[in-house]
Amino acid sequence: VPVVVRRLLWIAAFLLPLLWIAAGAVLGEATLRGSRSPVAAATTKSMLSDDPERGREVEILAADGIRLRGSFLEPLSPPRGCVLLLHGVSDSRISSLGLARMFVAAGYAALAIDSRGHGASQGDLITYGLLERDDVLRWAAWLAARGCSAVYGLGESMGAAILIQAAAERPAFAAIVAECPFRDLRTIARDRIVQLAPGPLWMRRTLARLTIPAGFLYARMRYGFDLDQVSPRDAAARLETPLLLIHGTADSNIAPSHSHSIAAAARRTSLWLVPGAAHTAASTHAPREFQAKVLDWFRDHSPQPSRSPT
Repeated sequence: VPVVVRRLLWIAAFLLPLLWIAAGAVLGEATLRGSRSPVAAATTKSMLSDDPERGREVEILAADGIRLRGSFLEPLSPPRGCVLLLHGVSDSRISSLGLARMFVAAGYAALAIDSRGHGASQGDLITYGLLERDDVLRWAAWLAARGCSAVYGLGESMGAAILIQAAAERPAFAAIVAECPFRDLRTIARDRIVQLAPGPLWMRRTLARLTIPAGFLYARMRYGFDLDQVSPRDAAARLETPLLLIHGTADSNIAPSHSHSIAAAARRTSLWLVPGAAHTAASTHAPREFQAKVLDWFRDHSPQPSRSPT
């Protein structure tokens, strides 16, 4: 073998592992840090008011001491139950306030929260359920401590995935709704790289196969996070809480196959595929059907006798 070729092989043997490690660090940091969308005080204030139907700001402490914040909305009459609302990645509770008002109008109290690392909540890292599942259970306990006769949950996208994992940890909810969840973090990471990376399909798939293991290894070595534990599908297999899955057939962000996989693993579940709806767009694409299905799901799984909305 010529000397030049041998030198090139030695250089490649040295550089390729470094490039793999660097790719893992970049992917790991991008995954865990995300992009915070701040809650503008003026925007939040304009959407809330002193009216008891519009709510007040609340906060709790997470297990690691960070402050988690949300908006609690109550109806004028005693609520039939309380609904916890979880948003998607790089979003905030502001996107949940429309749904919160829908629940208030139907006689429920509603708590729209900022997930850790999002909005006005503290935290630098996003773990897609590893830490957030305990945060959600603490919020559910906060609602129960305030006399909620039943606690329900509705999550969208990342929030849906977190909600399923939290509900599988402990039976804190009477029923939950998950719109457009991912089946597990490794699969959605692969899908995202194939969606966003340039080049032919075979190259994007190869890139995903090479970089995702590096990113997961980086998260474990740098932060101690086993991201393979982020799996709503595996959580659904342990879930005792009734689960309504909602997914738009035109979702190009998280494919409907993710919800199909979760539904196949869960025992007490129903899957509603919304024709033509994009990612987390069921409530705007089919508003009447969305409201009816979600409210009926909660009403049918209420621990108390149902009563008609006032």
